[in-house]
Amino acid sequence: MTGLPLLPLRGVLVFPSMVVPLEVGREKSLTALEAAMLHDRQLVFVAQRETRLDNPGPTDLYQVGIVGEVKQLLKMPSGGSKVVVEGHRRARISEIHEAEGYLQALVEEVEEDDTFDTETEALMHLTVQLFEQYVKSASRMPGEASLSMNLDDAGRLADTITSYLDVRTQDKQDILEAFSVNDRLTRVSDLLSHQIDLLEVEKRINIRVRKQMERTQKEYYLREQLKAIQKELGESEEVEDEIQEFRDRLAAVTDLPEATRDKVTREIERMAKMPPMSAEAVVVRNYVDWILSLPWDVATSERLDLDEAEAILASQHYGLDRVKERILEYLAVRQMSKSLKGPILCLVGPPGVGKTSLAQSIAEATGRQFARVSLGGVRDEAEIRGHRRTYVGAMPGRIIQALRQSGSRNPLFLLDEVDKMAQDFRGDPAAALLEVLDLEQNAHFSDHFIEIPVDLSQVMFITTANVAHTIPAPLLDRMEVISLPGYTEEEKREIARKHLWPKQRDAHGLGEDQVQISDNALAAVIRGYTREAGVRQLERQLEAILRKVAREILQGRATTFPVRISKNRVDHYLGRVKVRHQAALEGSLVGTVTGLAVTEAGGDVMPIEVTTMPGRGKLSLTGKLGDVMQESAQAAFSYIRAHTSELGVAEDFHEHVDVHVHVPEGAIPKDGPSAGIAIATAIISALTKIPVASEVAMTGEITLRGRVLPVGGIKEKTLAAHRAGIRMLILPEDNEPDLEDIPENIVRDLSIHWVDTLDKVLHLALNVEGMHGSS
Repeated sequence: MTGLPLLPLRGVLVFPSMVVPLEVGREKSLTALEAAMLHDRQLVFVAQRETRLDNPGPTDLYQVGIVGEVKQLLKMPSGGSKVVVEGHRRARISEIHEAEGYLQALVEEVEEDDTFDTETEALMHLTVQLFEQYVKSASRMPGEASLSMNLDDAGRLADTITSYLDVRTQDKQDILEAFSVNDRLTRVSDLLSHQIDLLEVEKRINIRVRKQMERTQKEYYLREQLKAIQKELGESEEVEDEIQEFRDRLAAVTDLPEATRDKVTREIERMAKMPPMSAEAVVVRNYVDWILSLPWDVATSERLDLDEAEAILASQHYGLDRVKERILEYLAVRQMSKSLKGPILCLVGPPGVGKTSLAQSIAEATGRQFARVSLGGVRDEAEIRGHRRTYVGAMPGRIIQALRQSGSRNPLFLLDEVDKMAQDFRGDPAAALLEVLDLEQNAHFSDHFIEIPVDLSQVMFITTANVAHTIPAPLLDRMEVISLPGYTEEEKREIARKHLWPKQRDAHGLGEDQVQISDNALAAVIRGYTREAGVRQLERQLEAILRKVAREILQGRATTFPVRISKNRVDHYLGRVKVRHQAALEGSLVGTVTGLAVTEAGGDVMPIEVTTMPGRGKLSLTGKLGDVMQESAQAAFSYIRAHTSELGVAEDFHEHVDVHVHVPEGAIPKDGPSAGIAIATAIISALTKIPVASEVAMTGEITLRGRVLPVGGIKEKTLAAHRAGIRMLILPEDNEPDLEDIPENIVRDLSIHWVDTLDKVLHLALNVEGMHGSS
C-alpha cells in the first residue's frame, strides 16, 4: 500500500489517461497540492458523495479513485490554484486520515481485467454505435468527441466515452469502479441507451413547444383580423371610450405642470395606437392612471383656529406639551404667512408613549388628511422611490402611494419607525428619504415609476423613532427632533383615568354605572403591574380587570353596582404584584452608593457595592458592565490613587488592597458614563470606612481631574429616585437647566444639590468636612 495526498473532487471525475483542468480553492485541497508537488507530484483523486460539503470526511468520499499526477500548477491572486492533472490508474482506498492539514489516503492499486475476447469486441462495436447516435442527437457535444471512437483499447474507450456524458457523478463512479473491461463496456452501453431515450423525449417536447409557439402566432394574427372586423362593425368603442376617459380626466386637472401635461398626452396617444391586449398597452394604461389619480390640484383647508386646534390636541393626549406647542406655533405662523412650508418633525421616544396616535391628532387639529407609511424593516430603495416601468408589476414607491391614498396635495405623512430601516444590495432607503425630507428639494421629488417631478413641499412630515442614534446623520439633520421621554406616574394615572379606562370600559360593553376604579387603584396597577415608559402595558392590565368584571356580572357574582375597584381589590383581579421597583437603601452602609440609571422603561435606581480585601491593588468589575462603564470605574480609581492625601486614603493602599466593584442584577447589561461619581464615592467609602448616607442618590460622569460632567436622562432618573423614597439628589451642575422638565411636586419633595467637582459630592454623601481635593 502507498500513502498519498488526497484531493476531493466535486461534480467531476478523473479517469485513467485523461488530462483534466481543475480549480482548487479549499484550504485542505491546496495543502494537499503543495504536499504532492514536494513528493513526485503524485496524489489521489476521489469524488465526493455530496457536492455541497465544503469539508468532507472519510465517510463522505467514495472508496475507489484515481492515482494521478499534477502536470501544471498556477496560483491565482485570489488564493486558489488552477491545475492540470493526468489520471494514471485506478486505486482502491484502504484508509483515509487527516494529517499536516490535509487528507491522506492509503491506496491499493487495482489490477484491471483487460481480457480481449469476442464479447469484448462485440461490446466495443455496440458502444461505438450508441455513442455515434448519442453525438448526433446531442446538440452540445464537443467536436473532439468523435475521436474517442477510434480507440483500440477497450478500457480506455469506455472511460473516454463516459467522460463526455452529461450524467450524475454516481453513474460515472459506477463505471470507474468496474474493474472488468466487459463489465465496464456493458455499463457504458446501458448508460448511452438511457441518455439516447432522454434525448428523444426532449426532442419531442421541443417539437411540441415549437408548435405551440406557431399556434400562438396564428392566434395573434386571427385576433388582429377580429379587431379589424370589430372596428368595421363598430364594436371597438370600448377601447376608444377608455382613451376618451383619460383625455377628459387630464383636461379636468387644472393645476398640472405643462411638461407633465405634455408627457401624459403623449402617453395617451401612444396607448391609442397600441393593440389593447398587448403587454406594453397594459403598462402605459397603468402609468397614465397613476399620474391622473394623484391630487395635483386638490388641497384641504387647514384649520388655523388656534383655540380649536389646542382643544383637539388637549382632548386626545395628556401632557406632551412641547409637541403641542410646536404645532400651535406652526399654525400661528401659517396665519401670518401663507407661503410657509410644512415642518418635518421627528418624535423620538420609547414604545407606548403615543407617537403614532399623536400624529393622527395633529392631522385632525390642523385639518389635514392623514397617511401612514410604515418603514420598519424596509431595506429596498425602491420602496421609497418606486420601480422603473421596465419591470413586470412595477408600481410607485410608498410616498406616491400614500399621496394618492390621502387624496390631497397637503396631507400629513407619518413615516413610522424611521429608525428601523435597513439596507442591502438593493439600495439604502434612508438615502432615498433625504430628498423627501429636504424642504429645499422635495418640491421636485422624482419617483422612478412616475418619472415626473411631484411637489411634496406642502406635505407635513412627522417621523417616529424609538432611538435617534440608529438614524443616519444626514437624515437626522433634516428633521426637527422632539424627544418624548415617557410619562411620570402622575401623568400615567391621568391618562388612564381620562382616556384608557373610559375607552376600554366602552369596548367591553360596560357602563360607568356598572364599574368604577379609584385613583389609588390606578396608581397600584401602574406601580405594581407595569414597567414601561408608555402606557401599553397599563392598557392591557385595565383590559384584564374589565374582562374579569364582565365575567363576574354575567355569572351573577357581582351583587352591588357599580363594582368598585379599590387599591385593595387590584390583586384580586391581577394576581400578585409582578413588578418590584428598587427602593432606597436601609441605613447608611460602607461602600454602598445609590446610583441612577435610564432603561427602556424609564428611570431606575441602581445600587453600587464596593468591598476591599488584601491584595495588590487589583480593580475587579462585575455585574455585566459595558466598556464605557468599566472605563468610568477605571477613571474613578485613578483619581483616587492620585489624590490619596486629600481623600484620607493610605498612599500605598494599591500595594496591599484589592478593590471589587459590583452592580447587582448581574444578568442585565449596564453601560454609560453616568455612574462615574457613584462608583468613585463607593470606592472612597470602602477605603475610608465612612458610610454613605442612605437617603442620597447621585449621577454624573467623572474626569481624571475630578470634574463632574453632565449626563442625560435627568428627568427619568429624578422620577425614579422620588419613587424609591430618595430624599437627596446629587446632580451635575451643567444639568440644572433640565430641572424645568421635572414636575414641580417632585422637585418640592427632593433636596437637589448641583455639583461640579467630586470633592463637593464627597462632602454631601459622606458628610465629612475638609474633604476638598484639587479639581
